[in-house]
Amino acid sequence: MTSNIFTFGAARLLPILAGLFLITAPFAAQAQEEEDMMRVYRDHARVLKLDRPVAKVIIGNSDIADATVADARTIVLTGRAFGTTNLVILDADGNALVDERILVSVDEGNTVRVYRQTDRTILSCTPNCEQHADRATSSSN
Repeated sequence: MTSNIFTFGAARLLPILAGLFLITAPFAAQAQEEEDMMRVYRDHARVLKLDRPVAKVIIGNSDIADATVADARTIVLTGRAFGTTNLVILDADGNALVDERILVSVDEGNTVRVYRQTDRTILSCTPNCEQHADRATSSSN
């Protein structure tokens, strides 16, 4: 008799679990996609050391990120604005050394967000809280 109760309960639970999976699957896919991207914080630099000398550096959208060749094997990537773009680094033979998507975001470790209806203010708190220059918010901030 216990198995009948379990079977009935499992049969009712299965559609609920399937529905939860359908609801959360897009969020999991987006989180995985963001993990697969190279991340740099806005107004911060990230140093990329390469195994071979660089011949060309290509940024998909230079308004979002900038790349500077420090030496033949070192690139400095700087986040300029929030968003995504791509980075392609080629060697002298035209082979791709790097072909990555880049996510430029805010360093959330030391920030506080204040929401007032549809307005958002981001405060950077290192060591004192100051309003963060967030271009994505409304003009009233």
